[in-house]
Amino acid sequence: MELTDAEAVAAYDCLQPMMTAGYTKSGRDDAADYTTWRRYSRRAYVSETHGSRYVQNYANASAKAYGNYENAGTFPAGAVLAKDSFTVDAKGAVAPGPLFLMEKMPAGFNAESDDWRYTMVMPEGAVTGTTKGAGSDNVGFCIGCHQSVTPAQDNVMLLPEEYRVK
Repeated sequence: MELTDAEAVAAYDCLQPMMTAGYTKSGRDDAADYTTWRRYSRRAYVSETHGSRYVQNYANASAKAYGNYENAGTFPAGAVLAKDSFTVDAKGAVAPGPLFLMEKMPAGFNAESDDWRYTMVMPEGAVTGTTKGAGSDNVGFCIGCHQSVTPAQDNVMLLPEEYRVK
């Protein structure tokens, strides 16, 4: 089911505190802090590449070049991008979804991912997988998908223009 702009805003505003509380249970600082970072999406939008979930895009201070979108260049080590998510079923019921994180690691971390580490945190705080860590196979698909925009965009997928914060 697709939401109107107003419905997407209301659903996100309602779910966001619950999502953050759940993600924080992972023990990861970025999962607890991401909502204090700059948000680059005007409202939640459907991301086909993230399971057709509604997502919002955040970036920490080290990833501030994200706001340059196609002209962002190569991100420095320490840059972290976060996408929280929620689902909507056929009856219109909404539910928290995973938090998707990608962090640029120091050179040499993982040539296959161009030194990006991908992590997926479930709504109740369980970490499903982290590149080169526990459950790495569960986030391997992230690398393949993100490789489709390298080197031009340093593996960073960009949100549709109509949802971008300028």
